[in-house]
Amino acid sequence: MSAPPRPHLKSIPHHTTAPHAAEPAAPRTVVGEPKGVAEGVPIAVRPDPPRGDGRYPVAWLHIVAPKGAIPTATSKCACGRDRSAVGRTRVLALIEDHEAHRNDCPLRTAQEGRNAA
Repeated sequence: MSAPPRPHLKSIPHHTTAPHAAEPAAPRTVVGEPKGVAEGVPIAVRPDPPRGDGRYPVAWLHIVAPKGAIPTATSKCACGRDRSAVGRTRVLALIEDHEAHRNDCPLRTAQEGRNAA
């Protein structure tokens, strides 16, 4: 007894003899095309967010003192002042200098004079 003949693997068997059109692809969304409301976005109109009191940071003091390592610090100000220190005594001196600059900074003194007037 012999086995039934196997179909050829390299050719596609024809199930129907009549040609038919391919299925149309689903439409894609274009970048920038409005998609409606996204998930999790509230659709109700909310009042304006609260506004600040007019204050904003002018000077920054960044100190890094890992346990067992040499401490470092940087003092930066919007007026252009940019200083750094390495070592315990120099970092402590920079902290004092940063606090003194708060009183002498031209940006802070101009703001305080405007608010007082």
